[in-house]
Amino acid sequence: MTTIPEEMYKYHTWANQTILGRIRELPPSVLSQEVNTSFPTLAHALSHIYAVDQMWYLVLTGMEMPEAFQATRPLNERVLESLDDYAHAYNELAEQFSTWFQGQPDLEQSVLLNNPFAGPRQTRLSEMVLHLVNHGSYHRGNLSTMLRQLGHASTMNDYALYWYQEPAATRG
Repeated sequence: MTTIPEEMYKYHTWANQTILGRIRELPPSVLSQEVNTSFPTLAHALSHIYAVDQMWYLVLTGMEMPEAFQATRPLNERVLESLDDYAHAYNELAEQFSTWFQGQPDLEQSVLLNNPFAGPRQTRLSEMVLHLVNHGSYHRGNLSTMLRQLGHASTMNDYALYWYQEPAATRG
């Protein structure tokens, strides 16, 4: 049986691939075209989503948050050369998360999260996963705005649309 946090992560993966698919329909140069918004380019936004997902993966697998943040900081500052590179990186990380979910007997387990920006807090693994998904949704919204500013339509990637896009058998 798929848990709610796992289902939400599957949605997150689907939504990332959906926005990447939309960007793939556009000229490759759009990835590095400058925009006056939250991120200088679509590539920078995609790098940020990936870096934060990787940071949370490290935390969920046992690394302290300050160390995970430092370990992934270079990922946040590095832009990849192509959309295929982003798709590959996102897919690879999704596979790691899938393996992690399979090994988790209790997503409601509470751990001490030592957030370097907000301090220590007892936090459930499920809460961290839901935060990761929420963070991705927020920045996919940035990507949609950036696409519009560049003169292109975005694509829907809402959770309710995901319900109808994914076959019921894959949702558990």
